[in-house]
Amino acid sequence: MKSSLFTFTLIFLFCSVSFSQKNNKVTSNTSEKLNSATFSGMKFRNIGPAFTSGRVADIAVNSKNPFEYYIAVASGGVWKTNNSGNTYVPIFDNENSYSIGCIALSPSNENIIWIGTGENNNQRSVAYGDGVYKSEDGGKTFKNMGLKKSEHIGKIIIHPKNDKIVYVAAYGPLWSAGGERGVYKTIDGGNTWTKVLSISENTGISDLIMDPRNPEIVYAAAHQRRRHVWTYIDGGLESAIHKSDDGGTTWKKLSNGLPSGQIGRIGLAISPVDPDYVYAIIKASGTTGGFYRSKDRGASWAKMSNYQTSGNYYQEIVCDPHDKHKIFSMNTWLHHSEDGGKTFKKTGEKHKHVDNHCMWIDPSNTDHWIVGCDGGLYETWDHAKNWHFKPNLPITQFYRVAVDNALPFYNIYGGTQDNNSMGGPSRTLNNAGIINSDWYITNGGDGFESQIDPTNPNIVYAQAQYGWLVRYDKKSGEKIGIQ
Repeated sequence: MKSSLFTFTLIFLFCSVSFSQKNNKVTSNTSEKLNSATFSGMKFRNIGPAFTSGRVADIAVNSKNPFEYYIAVASGGVWKTNNSGNTYVPIFDNENSYSIGCIALSPSNENIIWIGTGENNNQRSVAYGDGVYKSEDGGKTFKNMGLKKSEHIGKIIIHPKNDKIVYVAAYGPLWSAGGERGVYKTIDGGNTWTKVLSISENTGISDLIMDPRNPEIVYAAAHQRRRHVWTYIDGGLESAIHKSDDGGTTWKKLSNGLPSGQIGRIGLAISPVDPDYVYAIIKASGTTGGFYRSKDRGASWAKMSNYQTSGNYYQEIVCDPHDKHKIFSMNTWLHHSEDGGKTFKKTGEKHKHVDNHCMWIDPSNTDHWIVGCDGGLYETWDHAKNWHFKPNLPITQFYRVAVDNALPFYNIYGGTQDNNSMGGPSRTLNNAGIINSDWYITNGGDGFESQIDPTNPNIVYAQAQYGWLVRYDKKSGEKIGIQ
């Protein structure tokens, strides 16, 4: 069996090197040490799956050509389409980070793309990145432009007329203090950076917005947070909204009408219809958290409702491009308000995966959206009455994988983030190759570890959150809880 031969070869290779090192036949100064060249003959091949897809963190659509857009994947790089999602191409596979937090296109040059690595959510399965990247040729090539110690990038915004001017919201490390945190600005296309807003070693910037009338006006959301193995600290005294009227040279902390004390993550949005209207969704201690609105560019704020979302996973809002009173909230279930945040209602997710993270609204037809969630990418043309799932994005986030001893081709199993436990073939006799329908679900929920009976490949043991264990019989389809 090919898998057994592969495993044996690896074991033999490592054991041989270990034995020779113990016998002083390989020294630390020789070229025979294990390095990337040792494994250069091994190539990965894509076997899927795409039938459940995976978590999409951000979307950037070419304003001059909406058929062309990019998606940033929390655990799967960056993908590009130039035909409205009929096909996607991975464009970030050769770089050093696979976890992406945000993506931005230059308004003045659609070939300039900025990518912030390191997912900007704060849950346990977040991976870190190595700063920001830039492409000047529509994603054909990328260059790392620094801020590698930020680990997580909250947002990137680009000056609408001068693509050399870029602002970066550096979130900073999630599990430790320090790193690069704050708002960083470049005026030379990323060759040099200036930290224009710094809070502390424990507080980074989770969100950043710019006034569409005046690019000198910038708002930043500071978030004090820390994750430990035993808990998540979502907030502190340093979380706040800051505003600059001079391109980041000076900043003012906004407070009039806003909650004080222990503040968690803040999401910001500015109405493109009337930029005097600024919205904020705020986590805060007690009953002070909720949805806030300013009608005077942040000078004063009013609490509109108690509506808020989970600060470690959502807390992002999007304004309608034509209605200043309409705001969408990324949440487990997509919500929206039509009265400036006084009331929110579920938008509608018929036949759609939940856990939403990003949204693009077509300015030429505000019933047409693209939404990214834990289950991949969805598109609607009728204001969420119906959704079209993109079944060609193999970006499922596997936590663990396992193989069976089936013949002639072994099968691969694993648990995935919010997309069940599943199994599929390593090879197939179908001349179309491995397709979505070759994969099958063995258990629901968030999948974790799977194990297969070594003598009977039809018996699969699968695990979900909270210790949910099942025995799945692939032959009959029977699933029995064994907890």
